Amino acid sequence: MFTPGDPERLRTAIGVTAPVLQSGMGGVAGPELVAAVCNAGGLGILAALNLRPDAVRDAIRRVRELTDRPFGVNIWLHDDVRSPPDVSDHADLVRSVQSVFNELRPRFELPATLEAPRPMPDLVDAALEVMIDERIPVFSAGLGIPEPELVEQFHSVDAKVVTMVATTADARSAVDCGSDVVIAQGLEAGGHRSHGRKLTAGEAAGTGTFTLVPQVIEAIGDRVPVVAAGGIVDGRGLAAAMMLGASGVLMGTRFVATAESQASRLWKDRLTSGAGTTVLTDGFTGQWARVLRSDFTDHWAAYGGQPLPGLLQAAARADMQRAAVLADDDQMQPLYAGAGFDLLSDLPSAGEVVTRVVQEARELLGRT
Repeated sequence: MFTPGDPERLRTAIGVTAPVLQSGMGGVAGPELVAAVCNAGGLGILAALNLRPDAVRDAIRRVRELTDRPFGVNIWLHDDVRSPPDVSDHADLVRSVQSVFNELRPRFELPATLEAPRPMPDLVDAALEVMIDERIPVFSAGLGIPEPELVEQFHSVDAKVVTMVATTADARSAVDCGSDVVIAQGLEAGGHRSHGRKLTAGEAAGTGTFTLVPQVIEAIGDRVPVVAAGGIVDGRGLAAAMMLGASGVLMGTRFVATAESQASRLWKDRLTSGAGTTVLTDGFTGQWARVLRSDFTDHWAAYGGQPLPGLLQAAARADMQRAAVLADDDQMQPLYAGAGFDLLSDLPSAGEVVTRVVQEARELLGRT
């Protein structure tokens, strides 16, 4: 007979008392947000992507000043991010992409350019070394599966490894490589989907959360706890995930719209206004991501071409990004949002989110 997922498996695996994980989102998940989630019993996850080693170390130590609970640190293991591509190999594509951006630069009175962006620094391995040296409680891998040797390095310092996947094949690989917890991320997820390589537009469509979760549980749920992610913003989502056999949920968009989030006021306001729709685009970073539809996403979709690989796409439009932030322009910067964003209407503390989600789920499941 089927039984709902048991949150006790997460407590055993990673030490949390509430079955709620907070996504390690760049520009959002700083020490204050992470600690607030941890202090409420969930797992807060620090974002380390694009941070230099000293900044990663400082952020980890700041979290430890704010909480004595287990916490995680996230970074991408994507092929084109861990080994940044050589921009000189993409001269023609640079000109094509910059030509598209030149059609938008007059919005901010920016000069046109066909110049290549600066090469992206290789920061991933250095950040991983800091995490191991700091003996973090939990390593959170996104957009790629950690190799067994890396998992063993974390296990050797008593760190647990949580890996996010978007397919059952990757779920099996993650467990085979030694991951302690697997997060099944459906297509409704805001931001970037957890694939370790660039996908075609057809592949990027993916599988919905509440279809993927039971598939992953069938594949690897007898070996490690499975956490559901993608479009989940409240206790109804946690209850539904547990009824499918998940041990908990990971939420991103809900934690963007909290008091401790580092997200801009503009981003938070758009998430809680209920206005707009989400789309998948690779125009902002070169990787497929779910964002609020905007003038930029429409313009990029009309272009219909390829983006620059890795994070060179983001580097190529860095001038527009800076200008959009300064101008509070919500049409030219990525406002990442899951498909459930229009259920949000407030900006509570992150701790309140954890408490509220767990209590709602308990009431729905008839648990005390």
